Amino acid sequence: MAGHDHKPLVLVLVLMVIFDPSFSSAELQRFHHSTKNDESLSLLVIGDWGRNGNFNQSQVAAQMGRMGEELDIDFVISTGDNFYDNGLEGVDDKQFEDSFTNIYTAKSLQKQWYSVLGNHDYRGDAVAQLSPVLRKIDSRWLCMRSFIVDAQIVDFFFVDTTPFVFKYWDDPEDHHYDWRDVAPRHQYVADLVKDLDAALRESTAPWKVVVGHHPMRSISEHGDTPELLEQLLPILKANGVDLYLNGHDHCLEHISSTDSPIQYFTSGAGSKAWRGVYKQNADDLRFFYDGQGFMSLQVTKTDAKIMFYDVDGRRLYEWSMTKQLHPSM
Repeated sequence: MAGHDHKPLVLVLVLMVIFDPSFSSAELQRFHHSTKNDESLSLLVIGDWGRNGNFNQSQVAAQMGRMGEELDIDFVISTGDNFYDNGLEGVDDKQFEDSFTNIYTAKSLQKQWYSVLGNHDYRGDAVAQLSPVLRKIDSRWLCMRSFIVDAQIVDFFFVDTTPFVFKYWDDPEDHHYDWRDVAPRHQYVADLVKDLDAALRESTAPWKVVVGHHPMRSISEHGDTPELLEQLLPILKANGVDLYLNGHDHCLEHISSTDSPIQYFTSGAGSKAWRGVYKQNADDLRFFYDGQGFMSLQVTKTDAKIMFYDVDGRRLYEWSMTKQLHPSM
């Protein structure tokens, strides 16, 4: 996981992070993922998927397997709402296998999955998804609240966005949320924002990508997330973040910021989709699709390419970007 000296010490620290769900959730722990020999990286992004194969989850999974092989992916990102409707009941909940292990069976998908928690995950035993027990059941699974994946040419910053949203703390529908290791909200969010800002400033990777469950910008059912626009977006703008990836809205969309270089991508169409929902948005809408599907990201030091696919594996939309590297890179 890491190319450091003093390997025994690093191993102990990594094991502490992975296997101790009570480890301070506001500290951004770092994991390392190598690029290919040509210094490129390929991955898939899927969100809002865990429905025991229903609502076309199995069909989307099959097409992910096909594209995963074609792109020779290095890993998969899950943008949250991993298990519906109310997360997992515990580490022995069979839904983990029924919605994950037994669904994403293609050979190309037997890679590391980096996952964040969504609001539906918080409605169950959120700590269970962080547990080492699940990794023993399926070694692909790595879910933490907030963390960094250092993939050499890209730093991925995974952010626990659910605690930012006020309405979950006083849910009018009386849903239970598992706030263990999170409450009180104001301290948790403040620590997370501070640590994320510091980590972004320290990053020297050519690309900076932030991953969260909730959208910054969206034209679908949930729309923009005001708490993220107020507390998180200024940090992303100040630190040169290139992409923000999210789920939550059950669709595929690309929105460009009108006052910064940030590109917003929603990939929350892993199973149940919301048809016909469309709201106006202040930023620049590039693409919107209200059906099921997923996203791919291919990156080199100078180029990034994103593709959206539908439930049948058809390519719906492609976007690419080239950047000039600083001489020190």
